[in-house]
Amino acid sequence: MKVLKFGGTSVGSAARIKALLDIVDPSERQIVVLSAVSGTTNALVEIAQAFADREKSKALELIQAHKDKYEQLIKELFSTEEGFKKGKDLIDYHFNLIAEFGNHDVFTPTEEKIILAQGELLSTTLWHFYLTEINIPSILLPALDFMKIDEDNEPIVEYITDKLTPLLEQHADNKLFITQGYICRNSFGEIDNLRRGGSDYTASLIGAALRAEEVQIWTDIDGMHNNDPRVVSGTKPIAHLSFDEAAELAYFGAKILHPQSVFPAQKYNIPVRLLNTMDPKAPGTLISKDGGEKGTIRAIAAKDGITAINIHSSRMLLAYGFLRRIFEIFERYKTPVDMITTSEVAVSMSIDDTSHLLEIVKEIELFGKVNVDEGQTIICVVGDFRANTHGYAARVLDAVKHLPLRMISYGGSDYNISILLDTKYKTEALRSLHNRLF
Repeated sequence: MKVLKFGGTSVGSAARIKALLDIVDPSERQIVVLSAVSGTTNALVEIAQAFADREKSKALELIQAHKDKYEQLIKELFSTEEGFKKGKDLIDYHFNLIAEFGNHDVFTPTEEKIILAQGELLSTTLWHFYLTEINIPSILLPALDFMKIDEDNEPIVEYITDKLTPLLEQHADNKLFITQGYICRNSFGEIDNLRRGGSDYTASLIGAALRAEEVQIWTDIDGMHNNDPRVVSGTKPIAHLSFDEAAELAYFGAKILHPQSVFPAQKYNIPVRLLNTMDPKAPGTLISKDGGEKGTIRAIAAKDGITAINIHSSRMLLAYGFLRRIFEIFERYKTPVDMITTSEVAVSMSIDDTSHLLEIVKEIELFGKVNVDEGQTIICVVGDFRANTHGYAARVLDAVKHLPLRMISYGGSDYNISILLDTKYKTEALRSLHNRLF
């Protein structure tokens, strides 16, 4: 069995929804994971924020505006009166459900997550209805019946296997299954999600849970490129990456893939292909255990929105346990650290989640002087940087020698060199690295 995931742009219009059948073969046993229609999640976030701000009239206006877009979509999607009526009843139900939250006295994060789940519930059901209209059998599998995260917001692969396998066995004669990306239940059984971009994660988790033949991530670009094509000209898709290389690139800014989605596939050695819905014949990128060419630099990625924290303290000198106490502060606030460099009396680290920055800094100040630099970018160069390779690190640093660097991280991984600099130098750094390395 294969798992195919289609992103929001791949289901962004009635024409695109219909065109999924140019890729999906209904005679082949597979699970299709769909994101919300392009623009829907952003609209639902805006609606939820209006409810949270007690701006009910604004929320209702936003709901009606987005409902109008869906009503136009179903006019273009369905060709029969029965199909259109089913589509109309569906969008009426979901948008009425969303509007009901305006009658609640208190709007909580739990209610926000219920609203955010409606996008995927709409897209999957609409495609299922369309397939029914054109007499193609399909089974709609609600992700809320099998996708679950624990108290640490980590997916439970064994639970997914235990719940999903019987659902598939109930329909042993069927080939085509449809389910929602992104949404899940948490440890309390409430509706939750895998965070933005989580549909990739859903597909990888399903692939791992079922030990699938392959996971395919269909998006609007022909594979993972060796640099950011939005700011660098002449980039090229990479034919083959290892799981580790892909994980580094995804985490440090390659937008085509959700950062967490590599790990379930890697654990169970499930190949992942990144393919282009707009150009299905393009080879895309294969991510697998073996990876591609060894002894080379493969790609560059950038991650914005980084904050650097520097701690200077004479208490570090010859002291053991100092770093442990520092990192316990980040652990208490569930704030991961991206990069870290140390000296005898100072340590610098970077974070991308600043929701608890003030509290973290206040506690760290008990250990020494703290400086905070916001508006930073991590640029990650991924390739073969094992100890027996020569000259690659020098080439990377030579390419950015004219720029002021805040931090350099090298040696923590066999696959990357990371540098931290002010975001205003990001484009220059990406272009300079591309010209020097490729």
